[in-house]
Amino acid sequence: MKVFVNFQNKQIPVFADNLNKKTLKLLRAALDKKVETGRNALQKCLQTLISIEVVGCEAILHSFNERDSLALSLY
Repeated sequence: MKVFVNFQNKQIPVFADNLNKKTLKLLRAALDKKVETGRNALQKCLQTLISIEVVGCEAILHSFNERDSLALSLY
């Protein structure tokens, strides 16, 4: 399944096999929190974010540079 999330004035595609409102709410909350309190590596990833893949309780954040991609726990 593919949905789009507004993040930092961009439409970011979110891919997942099973995506519900609770998961999307957790994803948005985690992203907003990490924008405010994230470390440099996470900030760099969020600035160049191109897509998100939700696998179980983790969100894999894909950025332009493969080295900046990382996993973020939703719980």
